[in-house]
Amino acid sequence: MHNKCLQYTVRVAEPNPVLASLMLEQFGGPQGELAAAMRYFTQAIAESDSGRKDMLFDIATEELSHLEIIGSIVAMLNKGIKGELAEANMAEADLYAALNQGGNSHTQSLLYGGGPALTNSSGVPWSAAYIDTIGDPTCDLRSNIAAESRAKIVYERLINVTDDAGIKDALTFLMTREIAHQKSFEKALYAIEPNFPPGKLPGLPEYADLYVNASQGDGDAEGPWNTGDHWERLDDVEGNLPLDDGDGLASVTMTRAQEQAAMELRKRTQSNPSSNPITGADLGSGAIVLEDA
Repeated sequence: MHNKCLQYTVRVAEPNPVLASLMLEQFGGPQGELAAAMRYFTQAIAESDSGRKDMLFDIATEELSHLEIIGSIVAMLNKGIKGELAEANMAEADLYAALNQGGNSHTQSLLYGGGPALTNSSGVPWSAAYIDTIGDPTCDLRSNIAAESRAKIVYERLINVTDDAGIKDALTFLMTREIAHQKSFEKALYAIEPNFPPGKLPGLPEYADLYVNASQGDGDAEGPWNTGDHWERLDDVEGNLPLDDGDGLASVTMTRAQEQAAMELRKRTQSNPSSNPITGADLGSGAIVLEDA
């Protein structure tokens, strides 16, 4: 059921279609409220654990209420230009200038009538590709924690681009709810024991604690991510290739017919390293000029 009362009051000081364009990032963007709602809603449907299912449905539903809040902010910011455009109360030149202040405010006004479009701040349509659910709760909960973290950062940046106290207030509420959701997801993750590594299959012991120091030279650093009792560090990377007891080459077992076909293909496409043909690149660069016969 839809409750007509917003979860948090929206107070916009004055219309600002350019700011409305920026706010769309949290409406139809990859870190926005629609993406979050669909991420958690679809996870909830497939979840077999009753506790996690309930939590995911709760948070997914709340994200839809947040979508309504951010959409209401966008609608209020566009309200002035929407009326002026519909009623043609401004001279053509002034109306054109108002529509093209910046961002994609003209697209919102002309195509969507001032309402919030399911796009990001650049006008790119929302996509289900933003949802990266993989169906393993330990993976998905970690992804959810990261998603809430990214959304919080976007809200911080939006707060920094407006001096409208009412908008700042609403955005701060939405940002704070990202913190609460992150805490819930973290608690749910650690309620699964053990929760690392993800999935069922264990890693190979000889590689699970191996740190490969593949980027050496100026700036080479040490820390808890590559030193300590939990790590075996490999500094001589080239001298220890391959890591297994094989020859480090790629091979495949083929039938006799497949081997014959592969041999014919290799002969037909073999390059001649001693040739130096004149190519279009040579001619186009002017490095070589062909003389008339």
